[in-house]
Amino acid sequence: MELRELRAFVAVVEEGGLSAAARRLHVSQPALSQTVGGLERQLGVRLLVRGSAGVQATEAGTALFAEARAVLARHDQALRVMTRYTGPGGGALRIGIPLELPAGLLDPALAELAEAHPDTRVQARHLSTAEQLAALRTGELDVGFLRERPPGPEFDALLVAREELGVLLAAERAAELAGPDGIALDALAALQWVGFPRSGSPA
Repeated sequence: MELRELRAFVAVVEEGGLSAAARRLHVSQPALSQTVGGLERQLGVRLLVRGSAGVQATEAGTALFAEARAVLARHDQALRVMTRYTGPGGGALRIGIPLELPAGLLDPALAELAEAHPDTRVQARHLSTAEQLAALRTGELDVGFLRERPPGPEFDALLVAREELGVLLAAERAAELAGPDGIALDALAALQWVGFPRSGSPA
C-alpha cells in the first residue's frame, strides 16, 4: 500500500462519496475510483459499498480506515519533525512550468501557499511538457503544469487553465484563403509553419 492510496481511501470515507473526495484531493473522479479499486484488488477485500446515498465503508473498510488515519497522522508528524532539519527557509516545492505561462495563473495559488506555509521555498523550472513528465517520473519535480493530459494512470491531472491557439498570417494571404466562414484549417495545410517543436509537446 502506498500513502497516496491510503489518503485517497480516507478522503472517500470522510467525504462520503467519490465526487467530493476528488474535489478535495484535486484529482479527477475516474482517477480516484481507479486508485481505490486498485487498493481493493491489492488487499483482496471489498472496502467500499457504493449506493444512491453515497459511499459507505464495509467492515474491512472501517478497519482499514482507522489504521490508515493513524499511519497518515504519523507520516505527517514525521514530516513536521524533519522540517526542523531542512535549514533556513524550510522545505521546497519544485514546480515545472511551460516556457510561456498564462499571466497571473500561479499568483493566487502562490500567495495562498506563502500564507499557509511561509517557510516553504518555491523552485520553478521552465520545461516543456515532455521534459516535465521525465522530471516527474524521476522525482525531480513535485508538480508540473503540462500543456496536455498525461497518458495512462501514472499521474493524476487536473485542468487549471485553457489556452486558445491561433495562427498569424499576412493580411494578403489571409484574404486569399478566407471563405464564407473564415479560414478553414485545411486551407493552411500547404503553408510553412513556425511553431514549438513537436518533441516538447508530443500530443
